[in-house]
Amino acid sequence: MTPAAARLERLAVRDFRNLAHVELDAPADGFVLIGENGQGKTNLLEAIHYLHLLRSSRGARDQDVVRFGAEAFHLRATVETDHDHEISVGFERAGKRKRVRLDGVIPEKLSDALGALPSVLFSPDDVALVTGAPSGRRRYLDVMLALTSRRYLQSLQRYRTALGHRNAALRDPSRSAATVSVWERPLADFGAQLLVERREWVTGVAPVFGSLSATIGETGDARLRYASTVAQSGDPASAIARALEEKRTSDLRRGVTQVGPHRDDLAMTLDGRDIRVFGSAGQQRTSAIVLRMLEAATFTERTTRAPIFLLDDPFAELDVRRSTRILEWLTRDGGAGGQTILAVPRDTDIPSELTRLQRLRVAGGSVGAY
Repeated sequence: MTPAAARLERLAVRDFRNLAHVELDAPADGFVLIGENGQGKTNLLEAIHYLHLLRSSRGARDQDVVRFGAEAFHLRATVETDHDHEISVGFERAGKRKRVRLDGVIPEKLSDALGALPSVLFSPDDVALVTGAPSGRRRYLDVMLALTSRRYLQSLQRYRTALGHRNAALRDPSRSAATVSVWERPLADFGAQLLVERREWVTGVAPVFGSLSATIGETGDARLRYASTVAQSGDPASAIARALEEKRTSDLRRGVTQVGPHRDDLAMTLDGRDIRVFGSAGQQRTSAIVLRMLEAATFTERTTRAPIFLLDDPFAELDVRRSTRILEWLTRDGGAGGQTILAVPRDTDIPSELTRLQRLRVAGGSVGAY
């Protein structure tokens, strides 16, 4: 059965980045934002994606995305999923208060509103998923799995709480092995759930990572695997507990927890060589785009709804052949009829596959007809 597609119907943005006041109705197929760099097109995509993550996709603090000179930002959207829903988020700089409403109701927990506007953002910055530090790849896993698994989200929250307590105990001048070890059981229990779900996801998508890379144009053998600081075991909680105990003396010296899911990584290779180190710029960018394709496919499979595709000129540094194949996937196999919102500097940068989309001009933080 072909999954349904999420669709943004209406969007209102106030005082977000350089966007003072934007209101628009979105066509069912999507639209193209055209504007020179620094005019606000990327900011508009970030605002839409904020309603998915409830935080900046660029890692900015909420107070830092409030428009200069304003006291707060406000985002509101109507999105069609199973039926029409309205989500709104407001943040006040004074007091650093964030308020979320779903269909006019404040959710009991902020996490209950995660994924309310389902979207996947493709950006040139995604290459950092491949070339950057392991923390970026862990965040990729955590965001994707937390948005599609309530159990993962709860385990992640509790694991981070226990990790914070253990690290604080490690840094306490009066620390002892006993005050540190008390946090190891919750770390092991909640960390085990993270390990299981991460490994299951990687095992399931690893063949797809290779086939999508080949579809895009890679001629080598592209592989994805989960690289853990904890040995593979039929009892992951016991394996984490043993690893923590073995490292406890060293952790006490260093003042930090050195093993566990918070230190794991996603390893990507091409013909057995680390793409991060040995891959060309095109190969690294291709791998990053494949990770986003896998994110979209995972969301579609687990929620039975294709997300909105936000494309921030992601193909600018790819050759025509690779760009064409990626767009074929987005508009056919992976998109499942999903809505597409593309941001490009010039109308000549619009791929032929997306020339059907309505065009809007972005200039000085304002959005209008092209």
